[in-house]
Amino acid sequence: MSGPTILWLRRDLRLRDHPALVEAARQAESAGVTAVFVVDPRLWAGGGDARRRWLADNVQALEHAYDGHLVLRVGAPEEVIPALASEVGARAVHISRESTPYGRRRDERVQAALGDVPLVATGTPYAVGPGRVLNGSGSAYKVFTPFARAWREHCWPAPADVPSPLRWHDARSDQQARALLKKARETGPAPAFAAGEEAALARWDEFVDEAVATYDTDRDLAAVDGTSRMSPYLKLGIVHPRTLLASLGARRGDGVETFRTELAWREFYADVLWHQPHSAWKDLRGNLAGMAYDEPGDDVRAWQSGRTGFPFVDAGMRQLLAEGWMHNRVRMVTASFLTKDLHVWWPIGARHFLEHLVDGDLASNNHGWQWVSGTGTDAAPYFRVFNPITQGQRFDPDGTYVRRWVPELRHLEGGAVHEPWKHTDGYVHGYPERIVDHAEERREALRRYENAR
Repeated sequence: MSGPTILWLRRDLRLRDHPALVEAARQAESAGVTAVFVVDPRLWAGGGDARRRWLADNVQALEHAYDGHLVLRVGAPEEVIPALASEVGARAVHISRESTPYGRRRDERVQAALGDVPLVATGTPYAVGPGRVLNGSGSAYKVFTPFARAWREHCWPAPADVPSPLRWHDARSDQQARALLKKARETGPAPAFAAGEEAALARWDEFVDEAVATYDTDRDLAAVDGTSRMSPYLKLGIVHPRTLLASLGARRGDGVETFRTELAWREFYADVLWHQPHSAWKDLRGNLAGMAYDEPGDDVRAWQSGRTGFPFVDAGMRQLLAEGWMHNRVRMVTASFLTKDLHVWWPIGARHFLEHLVDGDLASNNHGWQWVSGTGTDAAPYFRVFNPITQGQRFDPDGTYVRRWVPELRHLEGGAVHEPWKHTDGYVHGYPERIVDHAEERREALRRYENAR
């Protein structure tokens, strides 16, 4: 066959360090590459306004980076991709290998529908593809620390160069796809992150120059810009983790090593999901199969809207709704509050996070929830219950983070903001009283744990 190739983009919305693009361009030669992004209704419907806008903004940025050579279609991929392949006479469809349960099933359907046109997978969204890091007996790692050691020793290739020359083969875009993306950009909340590959790399350079050295300590401080804030870019593959690791090079220091470890956690969770896809929405370990959970009700709605009466929890939940992002330390505290104080099974919270988080990654999000709940790999012991008051006092000591997101408490100075019930004017601006007694619910959580063991 002498026709063009198709590059079907999913979690790899970038130009640089893109192995699938390199392979598509190599095989296409002078016939060119048809780059396409498909708005999949099954995925589109599951995202909230912030999540859809973030995707739409980055698709628009990618179209600009590709000099307008990006085809936009809408529909079930197993119908859209074969139709486009027939339309342009494609010799192959190139993708980055997917690792989520839905993504793997979808790609199998597309391959079956393509018939004789091969679906070629090159590279993954990870430095080391899920399923490739194995122990000495050829089995998957179940604990993070040995996985991380083997992951580092496994190594990864250098970032891929942009093909030169890069020839495109254009096709029409669906107006329906353009309309959906345009509506998302117009109706979604203003993003907290600048879209596109150039913005991602600029943010990375800023982090490396100013914050990576103190990342090991500052990343837990909710009011400090001490995290990389690269997770939204990694989620959509706007930047590849291999690019970040190569940029760090031979740098050393506690902050740098902690950041590398955080990338390893991301890869570990993807590896766990690859080997055990059931863990996406069910307990990875059955050690708490007999746990008694409460049905979600008014208390869960209070948690979702940031009106639990616990300032640090409420600040995080309101940040989530406003920005589509939440500080990582606060994610753990809010998750603990739902599962341990409200006694709700973790998938309820995981679904809420995935609906709103612009960096909502299935593997990292859901296994992170299981870590808090005590049912996942490397799980925190179930009897570890985050105290929402002392966590705020420790990681937002002067109350700056809470005052930013909970305006009803801005009149309280310093750390007083974490305990409004101790002040006669604590509730004068309408902040809600606590919906539960934390000490009592902690005891109840431990009682249920003992009964479930």
